[in-house]
Amino acid sequence: MISGATGALAVVMVALVLEHGVEYLFAAVVLMGVLQLLFGIAKLGKLVRMVPYPVMLGFVNGLAIVIFLAQLQHFKVPGAEEGTEVWMQGIPLAIMLGMVALTIGIIYLLPKITKAIPSALAAIVIVSMIVIFAGVDTRTVGDLASIAGGLPAFSIPNVPFNYETLAIVFPYSLILAGIGLLESLLTLNLIDDMTQTRGKPNRESVAQGTANVVTGFFGGMGGCAMIGQSMINVNAGALRRRSGVAAGLFLLTFILFASTWIEMIPLAALIGLMFVVSEKTFEWGSFRLFGKVPRVDVVVGLLVAIITVLTNLATAVIVGVIVSALNFAWTHAKRIHSHIGTEEHGWKVYDLHGTLFFASTSNFLSQFTPADDPDDVVIDFLNARVIDHSAIEAIDTLAERYVLIGKRLHLRHLSPDCAELLHNAKDMIEVNVVEDPKYHLADDRLG
Repeated sequence: MISGATGALAVVMVALVLEHGVEYLFAAVVLMGVLQLLFGIAKLGKLVRMVPYPVMLGFVNGLAIVIFLAQLQHFKVPGAEEGTEVWMQGIPLAIMLGMVALTIGIIYLLPKITKAIPSALAAIVIVSMIVIFAGVDTRTVGDLASIAGGLPAFSIPNVPFNYETLAIVFPYSLILAGIGLLESLLTLNLIDDMTQTRGKPNRESVAQGTANVVTGFFGGMGGCAMIGQSMINVNAGALRRRSGVAAGLFLLTFILFASTWIEMIPLAALIGLMFVVSEKTFEWGSFRLFGKVPRVDVVVGLLVAIITVLTNLATAVIVGVIVSALNFAWTHAKRIHSHIGTEEHGWKVYDLHGTLFFASTSNFLSQFTPADDPDDVVIDFLNARVIDHSAIEAIDTLAERYVLIGKRLHLRHLSPDCAELLHNAKDMIEVNVVEDPKYHLADDRLG
C-alpha cells in the first residue's frame, strides 16, 4: 500500500486549523498516531472483519466514482470574473481530451506488447515528451502549484501542555485516527484480494501510528493508506512493502531535486491515469448481483456508495455496518420458533429453535400461553442458543409468569453460564450433563 495525506483527513483538519491554528494540528497528528499505535498494540485490527462484503463493495464503487469525479475539476479554467471557473471549450478541450485518450490507450495496450515497463509510467513519459518537444499548449502540473520544497525541521508543537489543550485536540485526534485506520484497513483488504495475500492489520495500524507520530513532530498533516495510489502501485506490478518505501523516496527526490521536471508533466496524462484507476477500482461484477443476492445487501452496497460520494468514507462505512447489523438482528429475531408437543405424563413441551437475544425476546415470549398451559411446562433449549443478557432476562420474566399462576416451569439443556445468571428461574433448570450445550453467553458479568 502507498500512504500519504488524504482528503478524508484534510476535511477534519480544516476546522481545527481555522479555529485554533496549525500548531494544534501538529499536536493532534501526534496524538492521532499514539491512538493508532495503541489500537495496533491491543490487536484490534481484527475488527475490520466485521465489515460486511456489501459494505466493501459500496466502499470500492463509491471511491471509484469519487476518483472519477475529482478529475473533472481539471477541465475547468478561470472565468472572466475573478474567482469564477468555466468549462474548457474548443481547441484546449480537444487537446486535453486527446492527451487523456492517448494516456488511457497506452496504459491498456502496452501490456499486450510488453510488461517489462509499467504501462502507467510509460504513458506519462510518452505524453509528457509529446507535449514538451512538440510544444503543445496544454495545462501542466506546474499550473496548479509548485511542488518544490526542502527537508522539514524537527519541532515540538507550540501548544500549552495542559488539560485544556488535550480537551481541544483529543476529539479531532480520535476522529482522525478512526478515519485513518478505517481507510487503511479497508484498502488492505482490497489489496489482499487483488494480490491473493493476507495482510496484517495490527502491524499496519502500528506502522501508520508510528508514521503519524513522527510526521507530527516535523510539521506534517499526517495520513493513511491511499486507495488510488495503492491501486496504481499494485497494477504496476508491485507485490512487496519495499514498493511503499520506494514511493516515499521517489516523492522526496522529486520535491528536493526534480520539481522542475515533474511540473512539466501534462495534467492530461495524470487525468487519464486516474480514469484508468477509477475503472479498475470499480467492481463491475456488482451489477450482476442484482436479483441474485438479498435486496438488503444490494441496498447496503448502493447506500454506502452514495454516502461515500456525498460525504466521506468513514461515515459511509459506519452507516453500512449499522444497517447490515440491524438487518442481521431483525432477520434472526424473526426466526425463533417452537415445536409444541406433550410428554407421556401430560407435560407440555416447547422445543425451542433459533437464537434468543435482545432482538428476539418479544417473539420468544409470544410463543407461550401460561394461562392455557397445564400445570407442568417444559422449555427445551437443545436446538436454541441463548446469546446475551436480554435473553436471560426474558427467560426469568417467563418463569415469573408461570410461578405467579401456580404452575411449574422446567428448563432443559441450558448452558452452565446461562444457569449462573438466572434469578427467578434458577431452581427450574433440569441438568443433563451429557447433552447440555457448551456455548458461552455474551454477558459482561461472566468476565
